[in-house]
Amino acid sequence: MDAVDSPLDPPAPDLSAPPWLRARHWMAPVLLGLSLVLLPVVGSDYLAYQIALFLLYGVAAQGVALCWGQLGFLSLGHALFFGLGAYFSGGMLKAAQTDALWYAALPLAVLGPALLAWVIGHLVFVRSHRSGPYFSLITLALTMLGFLAAGRFESITGGFTGLNDIPELPGFDRYTRMYWPVAALALITTVGLTALSRRPIGTLWQAIAQNEDRLQFFGFATHRIKAAAFALSALCAAAAGALFAPHQGIVTPQALGFVLATDMVIWAAVGGKASPYGALIGAVAVGYASSELRDNFAYWEVIIAIVFMAVVRFLPDGIVGLVMRPLDPLWPVPPASASPIVAPPTAIDREGAGLALRFDDIASAVGGVAILNGLSLQLAGAGVRCLIGPNGAGKTSSFNAMTGRLPVRGGEIRIAGRRTERWPAWRIARLGVGRKFQIPTVFARLSVRDNLAIALWGNRLSAWQSVQAAPARWETPLLHDLLALFPTLRIHLDVDAGSLSQGDRQALEFAMTALPQPWLLLLDEPCAGLSPGETQRMIDAIVLVAGQLEAAALVIEHDMSAVERIAQHVYVMHQGRLLAEGSLREVQADERVRAVYAGGHK
Repeated sequence: MDAVDSPLDPPAPDLSAPPWLRARHWMAPVLLGLSLVLLPVVGSDYLAYQIALFLLYGVAAQGVALCWGQLGFLSLGHALFFGLGAYFSGGMLKAAQTDALWYAALPLAVLGPALLAWVIGHLVFVRSHRSGPYFSLITLALTMLGFLAAGRFESITGGFTGLNDIPELPGFDRYTRMYWPVAALALITTVGLTALSRRPIGTLWQAIAQNEDRLQFFGFATHRIKAAAFALSALCAAAAGALFAPHQGIVTPQALGFVLATDMVIWAAVGGKASPYGALIGAVAVGYASSELRDNFAYWEVIIAIVFMAVVRFLPDGIVGLVMRPLDPLWPVPPASASPIVAPPTAIDREGAGLALRFDDIASAVGGVAILNGLSLQLAGAGVRCLIGPNGAGKTSSFNAMTGRLPVRGGEIRIAGRRTERWPAWRIARLGVGRKFQIPTVFARLSVRDNLAIALWGNRLSAWQSVQAAPARWETPLLHDLLALFPTLRIHLDVDAGSLSQGDRQALEFAMTALPQPWLLLLDEPCAGLSPGETQRMIDAIVLVAGQLEAAALVIEHDMSAVERIAQHVYVMHQGRLLAEGSLREVQADERVRAVYAGGHK
């Protein structure tokens, strides 16, 4: 496919721009590296020793920023992983004085806390995708537990006096050369986390923060993504702790206490939680300022608290945001030009799906109120069907029950021959079920381009591909057809999806629902709020997608003119159960239907 013909192609880069401008994305790490190299040269050894300590805290704060600023859940327990890394490293270095083989075990000081974080994250996030506040409290409790354990088990940790006499790393004097491995770690984590944020995994992180529920309907097991991100954040904290032990020569329970955990949150907020650079700068700036104020001002903590509150209130993007925002108009980022790539086939087993859906006597209630009351419904084979009925009949609730968002109290749901009434949404999506919501649901603070990319990745993107750049250039023939049907989406590819009109958001969400190429499309009022012209385009799109994918579409719709144009079969619901089914003419002639529902027209 020629890059010129691609509807997603960005404009060609301005090659007349100077090389330093075209390579702007390299400038931040270069400047950071130069600053780290020049610091010991222009400053004293003691200054480098101080800054190294704050850099270690900054690396740990980057883990907090990753969870909080990228994925939207706040960890109050990163000091636990920092302290574990420090204790493990200190103990191994002391043991290595008598047996050098312990040096080979040092990576475990980093990997062990990361594994613990993955287990904690998995256990918490698998239970609910809305576990943010509970997660914060759990990490807080674990940090407090770690602090108490470190003080109690004196034979291992040294108790409240700490683990003393930790030797230096071989070849790295604590007060001079130890600065360099610390600086190298800070550069690696900063560049690495920044690079990941620009890969598909970074887009998925932002999507989780904005609308985790929606992301699951593209087949993404978000609890796994969050657990892996939490483990990565703990890896950063543990690596910082592993160097903290030889840098300080002592590890006390304060290294995994609540005070340090709170400081990490403050550093991330002050520097800018959305950026690894922000967390690092925040730790160094606040840490150095605190050390200076501590010696010269009795109420230095009050000043730090005021600065923190002011930043949270007036600078949501922190110091980095304050510095970079005025420079953005003066320093535009020229887009890169790259050829599109045909997306790999979807992982959905379309041959084995059987295009079959079956509800058998489904009952559901919320708070004692019956929502579905013995609903039985069957669908087999490709084609467009409509689900109609008065408001409150249970139409959207049937979709919720089908996709794991409404608890089923009785009966069976079979999709492609499998019982799914206890399945989460992401597993159902991987069976080949796509869902469009009643209120168009998109990732509002991501661009239209990113929204479409997420949909293309659904049921296609592997863990390895999520950290590569290539999936950002995936395209399919269906994408071309949909952008041809909805030309305003093509015009607004680089606009935030939340700024689109109602009609364009409806079109975008429908395109996103279709791009994973499901065999069953659940479309909840796709024409709601559309003009007659937009309604016709949506109808054309539904018919096109169902035909190209040889899929079944089940459409909830109140506009009888739209139902008349697309429906091959109609189901009528009333009071949580199926009232009638057949052709539109047949159900309109049914006296039971006419008694409860008349429909409407635009």
